[in-house]
Amino acid sequence: MTLAETLSLLLFGGVCIGLMAGFPVAFTLGGISLLFGLIGNALGAFDLSFFGFIPNRIYGVMTNEVLLAVPLFVFMGVMLERSKVADDLLNTMGALFGTMRGGLGISVCVVGALLAASTGIVGATVVTMGLLSLPTMLRWGYDPKLACGTICASGTLGQIIPPSIVLVVLGDQISNAYQDAQRAMGNFAPDPVSVGDLFAGALIPGLLLVGLYIGWQLVMAALRPEAAPAVSEADAIGDVSLVKTLGALMAPIVLIVAVLGSILAGVATPTEAAAVGAIGATLLGGLRLTRGGQGTMILIGGLALIGVLFLTGTLDLRLGRSEITAAERFGIYAAAICCLLLAVGILDALRRTHADGTLREVMQQTAKISAMVFGIVIGAQIFSLVFRGLGGDDIVHEFLTSLPGGALGAMFVVMLIMFIMGFFLDFIEITFVVVPIVAPILLMMDINPVWLGIMIAINLQTSFLTPPFGFALFYLRGVAPPSVKTMQIYAGVIPFVGLQVLMLAILWLVPEMTLWLPRMVYGTVAGG
Repeated sequence: MTLAETLSLLLFGGVCIGLMAGFPVAFTLGGISLLFGLIGNALGAFDLSFFGFIPNRIYGVMTNEVLLAVPLFVFMGVMLERSKVADDLLNTMGALFGTMRGGLGISVCVVGALLAASTGIVGATVVTMGLLSLPTMLRWGYDPKLACGTICASGTLGQIIPPSIVLVVLGDQISNAYQDAQRAMGNFAPDPVSVGDLFAGALIPGLLLVGLYIGWQLVMAALRPEAAPAVSEADAIGDVSLVKTLGALMAPIVLIVAVLGSILAGVATPTEAAAVGAIGATLLGGLRLTRGGQGTMILIGGLALIGVLFLTGTLDLRLGRSEITAAERFGIYAAAICCLLLAVGILDALRRTHADGTLREVMQQTAKISAMVFGIVIGAQIFSLVFRGLGGDDIVHEFLTSLPGGALGAMFVVMLIMFIMGFFLDFIEITFVVVPIVAPILLMMDINPVWLGIMIAINLQTSFLTPPFGFALFYLRGVAPPSVKTMQIYAGVIPFVGLQVLMLAILWLVPEMTLWLPRMVYGTVAGG
């Protein structure tokens, strides 16, 4: 092994140690990489000209429209969390399912799925459900381990159920890796891999994972009734009227349909759909703060938003064409009116959320999370340059291609390494450190990029659950009552980690589950 290759391995190990020690991710990635680059140059093993690519890499991040979806989805999620949509959902679902054995656990799983598809922010979801659901589940005699495991697992569904920030970031990385792999094999015009492909590919596995969680609740209720008791009719949690149920479900479902439906229907790109989600969340936040009939303009704005999406999906509204039919001209005028009404509704919603102080909190939280993500992106670009400049990618390529079992053997080892790293590192760190290194090599072995992306996404989801450093465990520990012990939280998530491993095994054996919907929606999928 050459000196440069030894330094590349030491660089990777040093970054992992720095991350596990708790140093800021962006500074760890960038700082240690710069240090090893200088050391390598002093020893004659690294060319400093590689650092000349850093400005181009950063500019590429700045002009990447796919990554623009990150702050928009973050804004959507934080706005919905601050507007108490989760509170209504949890109370309503608890009343709806609470009277059956395991019903409270099922309601937490359902709410976790709905919040995942409308917010996608794990920390906020786990904390919210921990504050609202955990005391209720414990009060009605639920086993603390089952209650904690259910809340932690359901809170992480935002990692896999689209629209997901993880899928946006991972989709960008997989797309770049697929382009690199195809160019290395001599194909300079490959079919693109989009974030929409991953959204469509993740939908069925995500819903199946929710089904596995609910199935576990039913199994526990049957085998250990005392661990998941029912709430008596006389003591049912709140009112379960049809009007209240529809009112609680309507907001997240409409937003899910508007965002995810516009992507799958081809009306909007993921970035454009993220903007729709941010607007919809703002309108819902403003509507939540209204009293009496004061929210009329916000409701009209919401209807106008739906109207714009409908007109965009059914008519060609482009201006400046030589021929425009009467129907299209009518659609253009109608869309202009809808946009005007939508603007008035947004301004009213912004006024209300600003007066309440909610908008300020949402903007600050969005800025913090987005700055953290893009800081990590820049640090990861520096790490990638130095690692490749030291020849580290050649070591990884030689290691993976020499494994027994060919492509599947290499895939198994990569999944195992990511699973183990999930015990210590966050999904963002793994996405930006490991995926750019291993994904191009795996994709050169004729592995489908969409299937690979979904497998990695579900694997990364375990990084929030696996003891002892799973972030979801820390989130719940911070809001759980003192009567709940840390070891009970750890023990409670073990079955759900097992269910996720089972989900990975199912997708391994039936990869078509991730490819069927993208083929149905888009007609073709990159990689076959």
